[in-house]
Amino acid sequence: MIHQFILAAPKPGMTAQEFQDYWVNVHAVKFAAKIPQIRRYLIDSRVPSTADRGRPALPHQGMAEIWLANEQEQLASLQTEEFLHGARLDEPNWAAFWLTIVLDTDAHEIVPGPPLTEAAPSWVKVTTLIKRRPGQDLADHRERTLSEYAPVVSGLPGVRRHLHAHTRDGFYTFGEASFDSVEQIWFDDVAAAEAALASPYFTEKVAPALDAVADPAHVFSLTTRENWIIGPQEER
Repeated sequence: MIHQFILAAPKPGMTAQEFQDYWVNVHAVKFAAKIPQIRRYLIDSRVPSTADRGRPALPHQGMAEIWLANEQEQLASLQTEEFLHGARLDEPNWAAFWLTIVLDTDAHEIVPGPPLTEAAPSWVKVTTLIKRRPGQDLADHRERTLSEYAPVVSGLPGVRRHLHAHTRDGFYTFGEASFDSVEQIWFDDVAAAEAALASPYFTEKVAPALDAVADPAHVFSLTTRENWIIGPQEER
């Protein structure tokens, strides 16, 4: 299963709230959700939080997460009428498409949390984009993020669910991918996320573990709330 992340920013003149409302209530429902190959689909709307990392801060005010069965279905989705004359044509109405970041990943569930078949809790999640340390081999980065780094992150106070995803090989065909890993951590609320990332445990344990696998100049995160469009109770 391909777990795709699409980070988007508002077009000039559009507020963050207008952007998020249009993405969730118009674009997602009227256009993107009609692409038949999409199995599950959610929009993460950004919320203000001191838990966000990266300087300068990411301009993106939301992120789509899309699940596709395989590369063949993904290619087919890009050739559909629903994409070409629907979702793609609508994008300039709300997004600064030149700032869009797209990553296809293989996801690894570290802390499962409740089954997705249950009603989705009203948690927040912190999603972090990570580029590996200069000179670090990609295979080494992937192995160490799962065997050394992710277990440390799971020990953060208040973690409810934890996922670590690796950018798929196809993004390295013609050079380097923008980011090598995508990390997601769920908390009860914004206050819990901020407390965890300001805790002594983060400073003493997580930060050194991250420095061992990441380029500190290319670690960016955003805090969001989920808006499920397709799912999570079942795949289409």
